[in-house]
Amino acid sequence: MKIKRYTFQQHLRDSLKNPKFRVEWEKDEAQRRISGILIEKRLANRMSQRVLAKRAKTTQAVISRIESMSANPSINLLKKIAAVFDSRLKISFT
Repeated sequence: MKIKRYTFQQHLRDSLKNPKFRVEWEKDEAQRRISGILIEKRLANRMSQRVLAKRAKTTQAVISRIESMSANPSINLLKKIAAVFDSRLKISFT
């Protein structure tokens, strides 16, 4: 017997049909993108939160809070993090 799996993507698609959920989801887009990009860059560089924090002159707890979307980092901190990855911070309004 084949087990039918319910994936996160399916759950998200179903949840976005709820107008209240969609409004909240869209409000958090910037934080989700920052978190996702930070995690992606850090893992691609095989770097721990602690190492990233040390290089960006902050703490591991701060990096953790940014990645878990429980903190709003300053532009200055994001610039320091971008520099660690030899990147530059780009902000746009769409």
